[in-house]
Amino acid sequence: MGSLSEPAPQRSSRKPLGIRFLECIKGRNLSFKNHQAIVLIVTFFAYTSYHAARKTTSIVKSTLDPQSPDTSLKSLPWRISYLQEPAESRKLSWKLGDGWAPFNGSDGTALLGELDLAFLSIYAGGMFFSGHLGDRLDLRIFLTVGMVGTGLFTSLYGIGYWGNVHSFYYYLVVQMLAGLFQSTGWPSVVAVVGNWFGKSKRGLIMGIWNAHTSIGNITGSLVASALLTYGWGWSFVVPGLIIAFVGLIVFLFLPVNPESVGTDTNEEDESLSPKKIGEGVTQPLLRRETKIEEKAVGFIEAWKIPGVAPFALCLFFAKLVAYTFLYWLPFYVSHTAVDGKYLSSEMAGNLSTLFDVGGVLGGILAGHISDRLDARAITAASFMYCAIPALFFYRSYGHLSLALNIALMFITGMFVNGPYALITTAVSADLGTHSSLKGNSRALATVTAIIDGTGSVGAAIGPLLTGYISATSWTAVFTMLMAAALISGLLLTRLVVAEVAAKFVESRSQSGNQSRSQAGVLDV
Repeated sequence: MGSLSEPAPQRSSRKPLGIRFLECIKGRNLSFKNHQAIVLIVTFFAYTSYHAARKTTSIVKSTLDPQSPDTSLKSLPWRISYLQEPAESRKLSWKLGDGWAPFNGSDGTALLGELDLAFLSIYAGGMFFSGHLGDRLDLRIFLTVGMVGTGLFTSLYGIGYWGNVHSFYYYLVVQMLAGLFQSTGWPSVVAVVGNWFGKSKRGLIMGIWNAHTSIGNITGSLVASALLTYGWGWSFVVPGLIIAFVGLIVFLFLPVNPESVGTDTNEEDESLSPKKIGEGVTQPLLRRETKIEEKAVGFIEAWKIPGVAPFALCLFFAKLVAYTFLYWLPFYVSHTAVDGKYLSSEMAGNLSTLFDVGGVLGGILAGHISDRLDARAITAASFMYCAIPALFFYRSYGHLSLALNIALMFITGMFVNGPYALITTAVSADLGTHSSLKGNSRALATVTAIIDGTGSVGAAIGPLLTGYISATSWTAVFTMLMAAALISGLLLTRLVVAEVAAKFVESRSQSGNQSRSQAGVLDV
């Protein structure tokens, strides 16, 4: 048994340079809880930067295409309509409010929707591929490459401004490559966090941790909006540089799992996630006793894990709603009169951050409630059903006053992002450590990729449909979103029924135990 502790020194060479530096300063090895704190902080800022880079597109939309709400979609392809414009209109004489060819034509909204589709389609496909690789490669290196690549192609989109690029295909290719590198992020960070945290408080911990999604959106919105007046290219280049820099921090400091840094996992056993009879794997997910037996779980095998398919399909429609807001909310706000006034692109971008502020609260509430109830499906479905009236009221009454718009936007963000956050974090980690895997930890990235990859297909479809439907009616867009929220909740019906039935059985069992206990006392 002494061999269990002997390999640790041999693995010290695998420790990230930043971890070694911290240990050198402290004069001793970092504790398990120290590593957990580092993991939460580094992965939090990593995915915050992912979303900050992703959010810029929605902020710049109304700048690239300021005229679209007054026109309908053209039947001519963009190449013909663009080439028919006078040559002088294609020169670099941009100023805020002019738009940017080819997006300032009457088909600009549709073109922007096609860019969203291209980005999210590659992102969704890449998610499956990234999850497969993530369970087989060093996640620290994999995540670093993804972040630096994301920064490069996000910046290249903005460089089109100074390069006077008006080719639709340039922006299309850049967005597709950015989507491919973006897909490395989510499976990697969830797998790393899952490696360090057990199940006992996973919903609350990951609910708070998942605030990075909304904070990233808020940061991206504020940065992109503030830089618009200097030229829309800066709105892409600066977030691109930020994510590349954070990628270097990940390379230097991120410990992928307890084994990689030789920590004592007994600390985890005694605090956050004690083993419980009948529960799934709640102890540290990588343990030396089982390492020899572990093999990465296959794609088809991961789909067969109970609960993966229903939650994946649920997330398809949940992300359709969430990403429609992510990509189109600033555009919608700037093109809808609020209290009889139209807001500037910068003001609309700043106002849209309140949707994400509501999302932070929604994610934390969903995680906490699901922990207290021990019912992920009931919580997720309830939030999706509550999102339906929230969407209706925001569309119907949000234009009456700025204060009402803010309040309804916040509430809508809470109910829309709550289940989205819950499913992509705690649910994915739960299913990636399901009892059917018999302790095999090498399924986290694959399961996460399946669930979020399926959701990302919906995320691609929502913004695309919005690009076309909004040219006719925004009411039709919100009707689509309400229908998607309803379907999302209904897809969890079987799991909800199972959880309710389990609660009844548990309640009866407790009542029976109490009755027998009282009877025993009376007999005495």
